[in-house]
Amino acid sequence: MTAPRRAEINGSTATAEQLALPALVNYGHFTSMQVRAGRVRGLAHHLRRLEDATRLLFGVELDTGPVRAQLRQAVAGMEAVSARVTVFSSKLTARNPAGQAEPDVLVTTGPPSEPPPRPLRVCAVEYQRFLPEIKHVGTFGLMYHRRAAQQAGFDDALFLTGAGQVSESTIWNVGFFDSGTVVWPQAPMLDGITQQLLRDGLRRLGVPTETRALSLPEAKGLRSAFFANSSAPDALLTSIDDLELAVDPELGELLRAAYEATPMEEI
Repeated sequence: MTAPRRAEINGSTATAEQLALPALVNYGHFTSMQVRAGRVRGLAHHLRRLEDATRLLFGVELDTGPVRAQLRQAVAGMEAVSARVTVFSSKLTARNPAGQAEPDVLVTTGPPSEPPPRPLRVCAVEYQRFLPEIKHVGTFGLMYHRRAAQQAGFDDALFLTGAGQVSESTIWNVGFFDSGTVVWPQAPMLDGITQQLLRDGLRRLGVPTETRALSLPEAKGLRSAFFANSSAPDALLTSIDDLELAVDPELGELLRAAYEATPMEEI
């Protein structure tokens, strides 16, 4: 069954009036996942992300039991679906964002995300998200730079900090591979769920990894690179700016094996 686009707030079908508030008051956070037959890889990581971000942005604890039930209801009967869980508060307004905020949960579903059909060409740009450790709803900068990259003939953008260190991408984490070692950049960024699962899986497979600050010239000096998110843990890069990279099918197989080393969980 094809996954419909659907939105539910606190377990009930969302009305236009209810959706107007999170659309107009751009304050909240979310997590996105690929659901297959009611199962999610890294579900516990997603729930922990929602708990931590709710505590930081709203100053309250989020009970993930009802969140899990609402997510389970939203994807029921769907074999393959993309799901996004957004936490916002209907108690907050643009005029009074400092009020006591009880969290509301918006679950949206749609067709499953597909991995890129080919290796990606990316361009490096200086950009850093506000509160980069949080997957918050302020995505204007991400889409602006992705649009600009595509208009320039690339597939996406690779972000650099103001100090010139590689950090992340628009909707991806980035990693590098050289001499049998996976290298993760050390910089302010979102520690993506797929990145977390890859780290765990690579460790289980005995693949050496390291995390260190990477300037753009240092990153370009490594043999291979890849992007990773819930739609593709193994999106290989074919170039950064005008520099061609090695596209290793073996690296893609390794990343896929590391990702799948974590079993899927029932919602």
